[in-house]
Formats: sequence, structure tokens, C-alpha cells
Amino acid sequence: MALKVKAVERLLKFTKNENDPGVYRYVMKPELYIALSQAKVIKEAALRSGVSQGVMKACWDAAGEVIKAWATEGHAVPMPGLGTMRFGLRSKSVEKVEDVKTELIKSRRIIFTPSVDLKDELANASIQITCYDRNGNEVKRVTSADDGTIEDPENENGTENGTENGGSENQGGSQTAQGFALTISKSGSGSANVTKDGNTVTSGANLNEDDEVEISITPAEGQVPTATINGSSIELTENDGVYTGNFAMPAQASSLVINTGTTSSGGSGSDGLDMGG
Repeated sequence: MALKVKAVERLLKFTKNENDPGVYRYVMKPELYIALSQAKVIKEAALRSGVSQGVMKACWDAAGEVIKAWATEGHAVPMPGLGTMRFGLRSKSVEKVEDVKTELIKSRRIIFTPSVDLKDELANASIQITCYDRNGNEVKRVTSADDGTIEDPENENGTENGTENGGSENQGGSQTAQGFALTISKSGSGSANVTKDGNTVTSGANLNEDDEVEISITPAEGQVPTATINGSSIELTENDGVYTGNFAMPAQASSLVINTGTTSSGGSGSDGLDMGG
């Protein structure tokens, strides 16, 4: 069993500035086959179980209705051989109880938690990556050697329901996106932009966990910049003298430290962070 992935070279821009030339980066995404029809799945299941397609369809429809009804009542409903499904939320946090209202809800979610067997099957599957350049030409093929880590929806970055170390499963097991402050500091004489979804992020901004944050650094001539989030290095990619990188906002108040490099005359003074864009 192997999963197929495409890595396509695309032009990415981290600001809304029309003069921003952007940078080319290889972006990976799964290469999906065509969606199977329900009739084909029912036919195959009937063949494997030895029952008629009519009986299998009746069971399929009945199970679907039960799962839909119980999941929307707040239960975590088992899905045979696959895992469980339940209802959840993403919402903003507020300090005062009088500010709690339905308008804080950003989205309703369907949360699927895979079974141990399904996670093991996925973890043991190889991944075949095909790379395409900006002109659509295939330039490389890679067979993955990753450790097979499976994302855990029950403990995304250690939080559930917007609180650390797990949250309540009742009342639908609602999951709230918690806002956390991002402190940004910079040293060196170069410039740096920090953005999310193309919008400038300033020091002290309140971000939700897993928000994708982009960094663009133009260092002093001849210097190589660095960036860390909570002390962990962020990988930077250089293109025509501009270094870019990104990270997912941790589930805690965090510190982003950017060193843009210093000029040959020295001095790593703490310049004001250039957040232009």
C-alpha cells in the first residue's frame, strides 16, 4: 500500500504588496484518485460479507441515519473498523462571562478520531512523492522515509476545548480555538515581515493555535538571518537574497525572535521591526 503525493513548484507571496516578487517553493499535497460511488462500495461490501446488495444497502442506510442522529445529539459515535465521529466547535475566547454569545462561534466541526488499527495502517503505508517544476515538468521522485507520525485530533497541539491537557467530552465534545499572544522581537539591521493570510502580524497580536504564520526577511548584505519560535529554530529558505519561512502558532503564548544579521561594521542593535507590506 502506497500513498501518492505531488510536490509542485508554485509562486508564493507573503504580502499584499503588488511589487512583492514572491518566492518559488515546492508545495506538497495528496494526489487523490476519483471518488468512489456509494453503490460501488455497497457492492464490494456485499461480496465480502456474503449478504445481498439489497440487505447491505438497507444496513448502510440505517447505520448512516443512526450515526447522523446520535452525532448531532452530542455523542461520539463508533464507525465500524474506522474509529469514532463527533460534533465540535471552533470559537473565540473571551475574558468576561457577559461577553459569551453564539457570535463567538467561528465554525461547527465534524471530528473523526481514527481507530488504532486504521492509524497503524496509515503509519505503515509508504509515501511516493513526485516533484514538478513551475513549468509542469517532472523533475524528481522520492519515496518517503518519515517516521509515520499520525496527527491526533483528540489532542491537537496538546489542547482540547481551548484548554491544555484535554477537555470535556460531553455536550458534543466542543473544541474551541484558543487565542494566544505572539511577541515578536528583532535584532540586526535588516528588515522583516511577519504575516498571516497575507495580513501583517504585529507584536502582541492574538492568534489561534495552528494559525499559519509566514516570515520574510531581507538581511544585511552578506548576512544569514535566523528565526526561532519559543527557542526552536524555524527553517528559512533563501531566494534572491530574501529568506522565508513559516510555522504553526503553538497552543500557548509564544515568542518569535528574528535576527536579520548585522552589517560589516557590527552592532546588532534592536531596530524597530519593519512589518511593512
